[in-house]
Amino acid sequence: MTADRLGADGLRATMEWFRDALAIHRDVINQLNVYPVPDGDTGTNMALTLETVVTEVSAAGDQMSEVCHAISHGSLMGARGNSGVILSQILRGLAETVATAGHVDPPVLAGALKKASVAADEAVSTPVEGTILTVVRDVANAAAEAVEEGVDGLIQMVEGCQQAGRASLDRTPELLPQLARANVVDAGGAGFLLFLDAMATAMDGRPLPDPPPVDPTAGVGAAVAGADDPHGVDDDADGTRYEVMFFLEADDDRISDFRSAWEALGDSIVVVGGDGLWNCHIHSNDIGASIEAGIGVGRPYDIRVTDLFEQVEHVESLTAAEIGGTVTTIAGEPVRTAVVAVSVGAGVRRIFESLGVRAVIAGGQTMNPSTEHFVQAVEQLDAAEIVLLPNNKNIVPVAERVDDCTDAVVRVVPTKGIAEGLAALMAYDPSATADQNQEAMADAASEVVTGEVTQAVRDTESELGPIAAGQWLGLDRGGLRVVAPSAAQAGTGLLAEIIDDGHELVTVIAGVDAASADVGEVSAWLAEHHPAIEVEIHEGNQPLYPFYFGVE
Repeated sequence: MTADRLGADGLRATMEWFRDALAIHRDVINQLNVYPVPDGDTGTNMALTLETVVTEVSAAGDQMSEVCHAISHGSLMGARGNSGVILSQILRGLAETVATAGHVDPPVLAGALKKASVAADEAVSTPVEGTILTVVRDVANAAAEAVEEGVDGLIQMVEGCQQAGRASLDRTPELLPQLARANVVDAGGAGFLLFLDAMATAMDGRPLPDPPPVDPTAGVGAAVAGADDPHGVDDDADGTRYEVMFFLEADDDRISDFRSAWEALGDSIVVVGGDGLWNCHIHSNDIGASIEAGIGVGRPYDIRVTDLFEQVEHVESLTAAEIGGTVTTIAGEPVRTAVVAVSVGAGVRRIFESLGVRAVIAGGQTMNPSTEHFVQAVEQLDAAEIVLLPNNKNIVPVAERVDDCTDAVVRVVPTKGIAEGLAALMAYDPSATADQNQEAMADAASEVVTGEVTQAVRDTESELGPIAAGQWLGLDRGGLRVVAPSAAQAGTGLLAEIIDDGHELVTVIAGVDAASADVGEVSAWLAEHHPAIEVEIHEGNQPLYPFYFGVE
């Protein structure tokens, strides 16, 4: 590295510092872009994307071409969520230009930023100003102007880009009304600017910027349907509900038809990649058609579907344990078929153990264990046959890959929540085969109606009217059902919506924030309004959700 040029080691160091910067600023970025419930993940998705990039870059050779290939491949394969996919396209555009030049100097960086901006815009079906796309474009324009004006050196050029980027980020609320209403700047743009900070640190050792304080009581984030959405924010809570992501093996000349098919199915469309491999993202109400569009042009795999109205767990750090993956095995007598379950909350874990689960993997939404974690759990058990309970939509596709990775017979019961997992365990027979258990447990899980209560973290509008930060929300698989001033009122209101005369059992799983008075109020309401229904109350100790409900 010199004042005018960055080599392969300098670019490698930039990626490492970028990863560290995103880790430090992750929570602040998450708070800039969250749903009304506590599930902001833009910072987390960007940080996890860089974790994969750095893993590949660390193993790359000494040549610039090798480092750039690692950046390109790592960002494509490691992209998480909409923000991670956009970031991956930016990094791939940068890497392509730098690989050709063999170094980074002011003209090369200007060209790389321009290519990154174009690549990001092309990946988005409907670009909207006031997002990361705007910030990247403004930074690229500033770099080009610096080269035209004969900038003295690379570090001076980076500093000029930082100034232009901060000014662009500050303008994002003027361009995107949803940001102005929430009194925040764009989360993705804030994350991208850390790349410039990382490059400056790699060049002269200056410290990374500290994350700014964020008022936890302030209304933060984009609107419901647009969180983690770099190409537009939709205030309509009746908008697209599901996030569908997958890798797609398809000929490049088929992608135009694929994009057209997706444009008729939803929004927030991002398709990035090339040379036969594409990373695809859409928000849609039709999961099946979104996947079938990929099948029509090639082979989709590693399919991930997220319910955008579901609550997600808060990620405290970027360690593997808290992202998801810590495996706890439970001793017991040998069984023909053992169960591995994903769980969050010490109480939920204890309940699973009491029902015969032999291995528990820490995880949940935004805390997604990998296939490797499941394989580790399976191989630690002495059973020849295994049933997996993923207990989250995002984790089901990962669990379904495990059977191909181990000698054990592995079957998946596609449970999408803790209540479904508990219902499935009611039908578990350790002496039966995995296939027999899969059928019986899936039938049991399908019979349960689920619901959950959480707290709004910001003001917003919904199909039920205005929501104020601090109010309590009752949600079922159909979305938002109740807005109430207390957790107990949200719980009883939700139960009134989901219980009918044919139900016989209600399971209440109380979270760490469920006050005893709230639990008592819910119990009393059930006794008064549904005296014939059996009620089971468990201490789950799960964070953020005072109540999980299962109605059977």
